[in-house]
Amino acid sequence: MGKIIAIDFGLKRTGLSITDDMNMFAFGLDTVESKELMTSLNNLIPKENIDTIVLGLPKRLNNEDAHITQNVYLLKEALEKQFNLVKVVLIDERFTSKMASQSMHTAGATKKQKKQKGLVDKVSATIILQSYLSQL
Repeated sequence: MGKIIAIDFGLKRTGLSITDDMNMFAFGLDTVESKELMTSLNNLIPKENIDTIVLGLPKRLNNEDAHITQNVYLLKEALEKQFNLVKVVLIDERFTSKMASQSMHTAGATKKQKKQKGLVDKVSATIILQSYLSQL
């Protein structure tokens, strides 16, 4: 059984999270520049024995596509083409950034940490992944 990663894609930065070996827990992994995402995944997928990618799908409250949703669909296609043996799953990511900020606050993050958008992206990816794991 391979590990699972989650991607919280943004036009500038992308948050990544990964499961443990038993696919029970999600852990924040990294934040990368979006233009470097495929390079990072090319290194990460074989190294960590990834068999599933969970990709956050941004939607508005009324279930319409957000401004970045089309980019996420294009990314899904690129991931499926590049990593044809890896399953790519879309999961609703509504509220994850807000939940990430609240989680950081609850955990006692400093004001400086809360302003680090890369950290918020990584925590958001972790929330997306833990949500996926809960559905399994």
